Amino acid sequence: MKRLNRDQMAARVARDIPEGAYVNLGIGLPTQVSNHLPTDREVFLHSENGILGMGPAAAPGQEDWDLVNAGKQAVTLLTGGAFFHHADSFAMMRGGHLDICVLGAFQVSAGGDLANWSTGGAEAIPAVGGAMDLAIGAKRTFVMMEHVTKSGEHKIVERCSYPLTGIACVARIYTDLAVIDVTPQGLVALEWVEGLSLAELQAMTGAPLRGPG
Repeated sequence: MKRLNRDQMAARVARDIPEGAYVNLGIGLPTQVSNHLPTDREVFLHSENGILGMGPAAAPGQEDWDLVNAGKQAVTLLTGGAFFHHADSFAMMRGGHLDICVLGAFQVSAGGDLANWSTGGAEAIPAVGGAMDLAIGAKRTFVMMEHVTKSGEHKIVERCSYPLTGIACVARIYTDLAVIDVTPQGLVALEWVEGLSLAELQAMTGAPLRGPG
């Protein structure tokens, strides 16, 4: 079994973003998706700090630190891109104007609940931030994360034990092992890495899985 690396995960997510989509890429791992979108496909990337038409990450030595995404990473702006007020950006997020958001996660439940802002620890960040607005406001929420924690604990679970970001909001989960849909009938593994069986994937997943079809 060979796990996908982060670039491979980002490329896999990028494959599922359709022509003409308005998309927000969350802080952290999801930002790498911008580097893998096909150049012949028009996708409008949004950043919650007030950018629409964002391009890939800035090349080393060509950063403009007045042009950053929500994670304070230097980015580029495509032709026709725009800047606007933070309040307008959140109105776009909350008003259902984004087709897809891609977020990281600590946990996702079998019912599509998302926990991605706090593990509840004493040193955890104090507030949920814009992830709550994105998770509920986007038409589809994708999660991109490692399948298990560094210590081997399940991140896909029957019920989240960490503070929730959103309820029943996740449509699809992309991990370093598999692509999994969240459906009313439960979790459906659409594909998984070569050398891994569905039974082995199930053993690393804390909620029931079934295969496609």
